[in-house]
Amino acid sequence: MKPDVFAFVMATGIVSIAAAKHGFGDISLALAVVAAVALPSLAVAAAVSWWRRPLDLTDPDVTIRLYTFVAACAVLDSRLMAHFSMLWSLAVMAAAAWLVVSVLTVRSFRRRSGPEVRGAARGAWELCSVGTSGLVIVLVALAPVWVAAAVWVAALVLYALMTTLILARAIAARLDPRGFEPDAWILMGGLAIATLAGDHLHGAGLSEVRRATVVTWGIASLWIVPLTYFAVRHLQRIEARHFAGVWWAMVFPLGMYSAATRAMAVETGWPALPTISLAFFWIAFAAWVIVVIAGLRMLWNTRVRHLPSRHGLR
Repeated sequence: MKPDVFAFVMATGIVSIAAAKHGFGDISLALAVVAAVALPSLAVAAAVSWWRRPLDLTDPDVTIRLYTFVAACAVLDSRLMAHFSMLWSLAVMAAAAWLVVSVLTVRSFRRRSGPEVRGAARGAWELCSVGTSGLVIVLVALAPVWVAAAVWVAALVLYALMTTLILARAIAARLDPRGFEPDAWILMGGLAIATLAGDHLHGAGLSEVRRATVVTWGIASLWIVPLTYFAVRHLQRIEARHFAGVWWAMVFPLGMYSAATRAMAVETGWPALPTISLAFFWIAFAAWVIVVIAGLRMLWNTRVRHLPSRHGLR
């Protein structure tokens, strides 16, 4: 079980939210049920797996990926916010996990030199910003607005810091565009969820953040063009088309961009945004279905390979 296993719940939960925002109640409910069942199931499976084979918590690439649990709790909490007991239980889990993972991440960074950190930076490192923005959405409903606003600023600072490290590595190492990994889409998703978190702050009465959310949404939109280009280059390699859990890191930003764009449509009244949001919902939903099918196919093939042959049974 990899440390970013909860990316499945993140992706499923946000596509459910996007479906609800566009009036697709049946799709939204089905995905919400899948996410609600998957979160505790994966948590138990991960706990057993990591008990048998502990994670290397001195590696920042490991601790940062654990923010997927924080974001998963926050996204699912946002979807189930109408249920008071779920609101509080998921919020407590998200906040506690965020605190523990943040301490572990700071400690892991302190054990690395500057060149080591820059050399290891990758798209998944934006998960610390994603998890922090997710926590903002929860805090808006449960804490004073100034607390949520302070955490939101921290999420933006983390995004700027991680983006600097990621781009510095890409430039210094002269990375091959065909070596693109799907988790680079979190460069867009990190700003999309920050936009959605800012929209929640604005709804709570903090009008000062409105301009900032327009900026975060605009930059997130600009990321789509280069990310699409690199993804197409990457998929030209046959080995890149095989299923990997990292593909969930692409589904989540697509769904989050749909939800964030829908929120911006309400805030700004720009006529094109509802159509853009709807288009990205269908793209995200299609990507979700494709990745699920690919994952199930991989599991089936793995199971078949491990079945004893008839000759072996004899």
